[in-house]
Amino acid sequence: YFGLISFTLPQAAAIGIIGGADGPTAIYLSGKLAPELLGAIAVAAYSYMALVPLIQPPIMKALTTETERKIRMVQLRTVSKREKILFPVVLLLLVALLLPDAAPLLGMFCFGNLMRESGVVERLSDTVQNGLINIVTIFLGLSVGAKLVADKFLQPQTLGILLLGVIAFGIGTAAGVLMAKLLNLCSKNKINPLIGSAGVSAVPMA
Repeated sequence: YFGLISFTLPQAAAIGIIGGADGPTAIYLSGKLAPELLGAIAVAAYSYMALVPLIQPPIMKALTTETERKIRMVQLRTVSKREKILFPVVLLLLVALLLPDAAPLLGMFCFGNLMRESGVVERLSDTVQNGLINIVTIFLGLSVGAKLVADKFLQPQTLGILLLGVIAFGIGTAAGVLMAKLLNLCSKNKINPLIGSAGVSAVPMA
């Protein structure tokens, strides 16, 4: 609650997912939890994803020492092709059993990963990674833009969404860095805490 601006619990949960810096996830969850805020949440999520190079570096530098930032990480082992193929299949089965509501979202992730790692649908994989993603992005932008009706978007509530969104984004980045530092206390192979910032989904910029 911020003076004249207040949110219900489902609305607050939808706004909080902005901290994950994942546009499609933010749109999906806000559509389920707070469809009336979908436009504003989508704008905030994609805006902060674009501002990753400005938002994350100060947080990362403030929470790490120069020595920690210079830690070199090595690959522990080579992951076999069988493991790469089994990963999306097993993940999708577990999600479908334990979190069926999230199955459509993670199912797309698993399907795309399987197409890439299987190596048997190179042409389809290339189309999905290039041409199709551009077309989907255009339609996604048009769909979200259609939700930005002036009488719903130009309100004090939108400022609250933008403010809470950047706070959530900062917390997400800080939590990833701090968790990496915590793991270093009990791990023989040291982890560069900066990799924790990639815990948010704004890749590859994160």
